[in-house]
Amino acid sequence: MAKTGPNTVKSRGDEAGREASGEKKRLIVCFGEMLIDFVPTVSGVTLAEAPAFKKAAGGAPANVSVGIARLCGSSAFIGKVGQDEFGHMLSNILKSNNVDNSGVRFDAGARTALAFVTLRADGEREFMFYRNPSADMLLKESELDVDLIKKGSIFHYGSISLIEEPCRSTHLSALKIAKQAGCILSFDPNLRLPLWPSSDAALEGIKSIWEFADVIKVV
Repeated sequence: MAKTGPNTVKSRGDEAGREASGEKKRLIVCFGEMLIDFVPTVSGVTLAEAPAFKKAAGGAPANVSVGIARLCGSSAFIGKVGQDEFGHMLSNILKSNNVDNSGVRFDAGARTALAFVTLRADGEREFMFYRNPSADMLLKESELDVDLIKKGSIFHYGSISLIEEPCRSTHLSALKIAKQAGCILSFDPNLRLPLWPSSDAALEGIKSIWEFADVIKVV
């Protein structure tokens, strides 16, 4: 077993001391969709076979922001939800998990996105989305928290926000702001073919921002 000593063991006191001396934790800003997942109460069934569903917070970029915070990192989320019960619930979940939710916007004219998802007996996932349009698709460039983006050391995003305007243009604008601010750009393509007009459109959309990224998650 390796020996430990005062120079190798980090304590909460050390962390507090560094922050008090002006050393800031590195902020990871996540951009994209946040939604409600409805998951069957039993496993191994299709959506049609599910006897009931339970709701859970979803959206890959939002999930990443919460995961970072739970691992004692510093994270923020930028996106849009409906001015409805689910939207406020999701924003509060971010806050309760110590994610900076100051970049969340609320839309009074569109609902928070919903997704029904199951893991079937054959091991394949099945999705059904309700976004016609949902609030996350309607985030405008004028609603971006530019200062929050510039505070980040890493800017993380997916591809779903590229599917429709105005969110596509907002996404591209946020990328440019982050790049100019010196952020590391992290891209999770997170392919969801049912949301795209076609597989060719998905390929074109994902490849359109491929060259911006410093880190790309490929599974």
